[in-house]
Amino acid sequence: MLVDFNTLPETSKVWIYQANRSFSEQELEEVSKKIEEFISNWTAHGADLNAGYEIKYKRFIVLGLNQEVNNATGCSIDASVHFIQNLEKEYQVDLMDKMNVSYKQGEFVAYKPLTEFRKMAKDKAVSKNTIVFNNLVTNIAEYKENWEVPAADSWHSRFLN
Repeated sequence: MLVDFNTLPETSKVWIYQANRSFSEQELEEVSKKIEEFISNWTAHGADLNAGYEIKYKRFIVLGLNQEVNNATGCSIDASVHFIQNLEKEYQVDLMDKMNVSYKQGEFVAYKPLTEFRKMAKDKAVSKNTIVFNNLVTNIAEYKENWEVPAADSWHSRFLN
């Protein structure tokens, strides 16, 4: 069952998929409709899942699931991954590669392979104050507090001196 993302409890599970490019306005409209349709039909062993989503900065798809109503199962998680993979194919975008880093340069969101980010840190092109996106957060409370943070406060800190 599709619900407003902002109404999900803070304990709700989140999955964050970062795109290697921004979606166009038309793509955002289409992707939003597809996500709404997917969530409206998303179930675990026949039971509706209480879930919502948001798209941030035209490139992050955030799915939230209220586990107080029903938990995701292996099959329902597989269904969501399959859905995301279909979006990748249809829009020629990478959403599943976890070996890339997104960070802010002013108001612009940049996307680099982890090896390049590491080199940028070594060359002091990014610093402990660079705002990074920690896509490893697991629930809405962490998402609100620790998703968009200075690199010093994230797993990215290991690359900074």
